[in-house]
Amino acid sequence: MSILGGITEVKDNDNSVDFDELAKFAIAEHNKKENAALEFGKVIEKKQQAVQGTMYYIKVEANDGGEKKTYEAKVWVKLWENFKELQELKLV
Repeated sequence: MSILGGITEVKDNDNSVDFDELAKFAIAEHNKKENAALEFGKVIEKKQQAVQGTMYYIKVEANDGGEKKTYEAKVWVKLWENFKELQELKLV
């Protein structure tokens, strides 16, 4: 049972959201802001939280100069406003 406003894990068989695309968006935004060159690898874990829209928590493997590293991205989405914003991308 999920708690209203709580963070819930997203099952692999839930195809309602394209987490690869959200992760690629997060990496691209991070690269623009930080003048970095991370390359998307794969999504490792995905969670979501109902806020004013949805906050997605995506653990992603990315290539950083030939080295694989794991990051957590927070992406805020409000579909009805066509709004998508990277809140944070941090090394974990």
